[in-house]
Amino acid sequence: MASDNGDISYERLIEDYRPRLRELVVVDRVLDHIQFIETAQKEQIRQKARTDGNIVATDLLISAVLKKPHTDGWFRAFVDALLHAGCESAAEYMQVNPPEPEVEAENDYCVKLIQLLSPSLVDMKTDVVSLHCFAQNLLSKDDTELIKTATATQGNRSGARELLSCIVRGRPGWFSVFLEVLRKTEHQHLYELTGGSPDSDKKGSGEKLPSVKDEPMESEAPAAAEGCESLQSMDISYTEQGEADLYEGAPTESSQLPKSLTPSQPASVAAAGGPESADIVLRDYQMDVARPALEGKNIIICLPTGSGKTRVAVYITKKHLDHRTGGRSGKVVVLVNKVPLVEQHYSAEFLPFLKHTYKVERVSGDCQLKISFTEIVKKNDVIICTAQILENFLERSNKGDDEGVNLSDLSLIVIDECHHTQKGEVYNHIMMRYLTQKLKNTRLKKEQKEAMPLPQILGLTASPGVGGATKMKAAEDHILRICANLDAYKIMTTDLGQYQREPRKLIQTVEDRREDPFGDVIKNIMNDIHAHAELSPTSDLGSQNYEQWVVQKERIAATEENQKVRVCSEHLRQYNEGLNLSNTIRMRDSFSFLNKYHEEEIKRKTTPDEEHDIKITDTERFLFNLFKENKEELQRLAEKPEYENDSLSKLRIKILHEFSSRESARGIIFTKTRRSAIALSQWIQENPKFADIGVKASHVIGGGDQSVVKPMTNTEQRDVLNKFRNGEVNVLIATTVAEEGLDIAACNFVIRYGLVTNEIAMIQAQGRGRAEDSSYTLVEVKNSGVAEKECVNEYRINMMNKAITKIRALNQADYDKRIYEFQFQAIMEEKVRMSKKKQKRMQDEKGDVKFSCRSCPKHVCTGDDIQMIENMHRVNVTPEFSQLFTKRENATLQERLLDYETNYYIACKNCGQRWGSMMLYRGIDCPCLHVKNFVVTFNGKKISKCTKWSELPIKFPVFDYAEQARRVTESLDDEDDDAE
Repeated sequence: MASDNGDISYERLIEDYRPRLRELVVVDRVLDHIQFIETAQKEQIRQKARTDGNIVATDLLISAVLKKPHTDGWFRAFVDALLHAGCESAAEYMQVNPPEPEVEAENDYCVKLIQLLSPSLVDMKTDVVSLHCFAQNLLSKDDTELIKTATATQGNRSGARELLSCIVRGRPGWFSVFLEVLRKTEHQHLYELTGGSPDSDKKGSGEKLPSVKDEPMESEAPAAAEGCESLQSMDISYTEQGEADLYEGAPTESSQLPKSLTPSQPASVAAAGGPESADIVLRDYQMDVARPALEGKNIIICLPTGSGKTRVAVYITKKHLDHRTGGRSGKVVVLVNKVPLVEQHYSAEFLPFLKHTYKVERVSGDCQLKISFTEIVKKNDVIICTAQILENFLERSNKGDDEGVNLSDLSLIVIDECHHTQKGEVYNHIMMRYLTQKLKNTRLKKEQKEAMPLPQILGLTASPGVGGATKMKAAEDHILRICANLDAYKIMTTDLGQYQREPRKLIQTVEDRREDPFGDVIKNIMNDIHAHAELSPTSDLGSQNYEQWVVQKERIAATEENQKVRVCSEHLRQYNEGLNLSNTIRMRDSFSFLNKYHEEEIKRKTTPDEEHDIKITDTERFLFNLFKENKEELQRLAEKPEYENDSLSKLRIKILHEFSSRESARGIIFTKTRRSAIALSQWIQENPKFADIGVKASHVIGGGDQSVVKPMTNTEQRDVLNKFRNGEVNVLIATTVAEEGLDIAACNFVIRYGLVTNEIAMIQAQGRGRAEDSSYTLVEVKNSGVAEKECVNEYRINMMNKAITKIRALNQADYDKRIYEFQFQAIMEEKVRMSKKKQKRMQDEKGDVKFSCRSCPKHVCTGDDIQMIENMHRVNVTPEFSQLFTKRENATLQERLLDYETNYYIACKNCGQRWGSMMLYRGIDCPCLHVKNFVVTFNGKKISKCTKWSELPIKFPVFDYAEQARRVTESLDDEDDDAE
């Protein structure tokens, strides 16, 4: 019984001091000296340390120590293990000999001060400092070996981080000894930064070193003193994160810092108290590019990804709001081009630094706003939103709507990824409004009338690109045109010096399959279809050129009502996609795709109620039988691993290498299509080799509805990205939706898998690897031509950099002249475009439009039958139309919004061709048409390509809900009368 009581006391003691043990225990070393924990459990704890860090592993170790039943002498053995492992401070707590409260508090302040100043301290001469710390008993022999290894393998800064994480675990009193080591090793600036006297080198070693809690003299290290004082008022979330990272001795710079301090933020910010303090201090290169904006000028900041452009924008925003004069308060709108970036900029940058002084809010398309955007602008100082939202409310104001927003309401617009400010882009629509008003202001000033105030413009980009230019002059014009569209006084760029990060780059070439029987079967099927439809392809099967050729054939056949060629072209397109999939992912994924397509095609030729027959043509019967005859052979070959593509093998090797060679790997794999992103994610999840080394994969794809693959909602995208940020997912397979702006500090490898677009995308993709020693790998895929495209992009990047240098070398007068010419040209082009659009709209409103089924020549309806819901959905609620389609449940289409939901699709009764979806809008069934499923005849002429309603600028009347509700009610009353 006495023994049990003793065990309970020991257990309580360990639990009481668990937070301290998490900071002071070094798991790997302690495990070497504990014998009462089983070997398998030790290995599990070591693995946890490798994957999740020392602190998480310490929790697992403590749980193992506390696990019952206890062996005799377990607690003494635990304390001895701590002592032998060099964790004396932890052992003292276990021996009920903790430091006095005031000593403990002072030690905590010292740890936090080192934590805050670590961005500067990691630049120490690690080997020299480590040697002196060992001589002063601040480090053990094991510590010095660990530091030496980290320095040799990962660089001086990684070694310095290990050194700092080791010394803060020491007994109280280590801080003053460490200061003396800094002084003796000629780190005078670091010595002074951490609290040492600037004159200490003149006074000799007998000088009393300052305590962190001493009241500082005015001449003594004010920055350090302020840093300690600010720690007491810091938000606890930042403090805890910072402590954890320092005790971890994390391998990357970004993860070494508190959550609020990214690599773009220097030690001077930390000394001022982090994001909770009143100011932000920039690095020299950041201040260089920001300076014209601080003077109120419009500029473009062009810096590499990961160099802190957004932090510069926060700094400029704060200074802009701080220094508003003339009685006009500041109003800042930060524009982004993708919904996930709204939350990222809000949570990670603008809110932490500005929330104590200014009101910050974010708005995106997936927000269910309780008040209008106009009210949000009025009530807040900084608004972060997608550009389309601002454009919509600028247009409302232009039409005289009370709920609109004017450019004059804003004092600063920050445009993220501003290289998109080109023709057709929403950024450019906003800036055309700005430039038009600027021109009007010039005229008003000449007439001595009051001009409308315009906001300052700040553009951010990592790469303006060259716009497809092949010559330097064209590249310069492209960049100058972007500068003109943004009314930029200058494009600001600079050398990052010591902060420059270049990922290691590798191109993985692949070999053609020696045998490809699976692909051969698909090609034989395609050739049989060519013969049946009398088609002669002009390019290789499986290539992008073939894809373009067959799409064109399908469009022409649809307009000519040649159903034989149309349906054959549609099947050929699917087989071509199957070939591409077999070259990119597993053959079984390719087979699954083709099999599912044919099952869906056969399914749409049958009706659930079997009330009527759907016509199957001879060509459709031929196509169905052709797949049926080859299905078994394709399925058999798809399961033979010896025929898999070499690209997948290279990708497997690369992922395994990244996770086996890094302590903590986290990466992004970019791929071309949504389907390949989903399939690659499944492939990784199903492969036990990946699971064994801790690979946790997920995918993120776009939210548009143009693909046949179900899109991800904004919420789904955000959930996956948050899991990637916090480490629940460590491999993200993404389409280009994640190329721009995604900021994951711990991401240390990027793989582009058979995907190369332009030079902007290449720079953006490389920039997703933010951590030190990151890698960028291009894995070739058959028929993708990525290696050649990558070389072209490197040439374009070099041309772009030279063009920017030439533009910056222009004298201001010449630059201004060229900018004015481009602006005047842009304004005139916009006026001509709007004039043509207005004329066309007037013609189109009077135009005669007819719709027929794309699969069969059956007439469906005219433009007079169609109405608009929420200025977006085109519906046909006429009784005549309801007799032409069948309604089928479609789980992948289901979505529920505020006023409507879609659970079914509608299809042609005659041929089974899908026409759209059935919306339940406020209790009324409304057949919603998708124009891509019809052949459109406009003013007697068939339109071969019409995939979006925006390509058919006809103004349909607004849906008359009251009238339709009356009709539905009358119809129900008639049914009730018949029943009686």
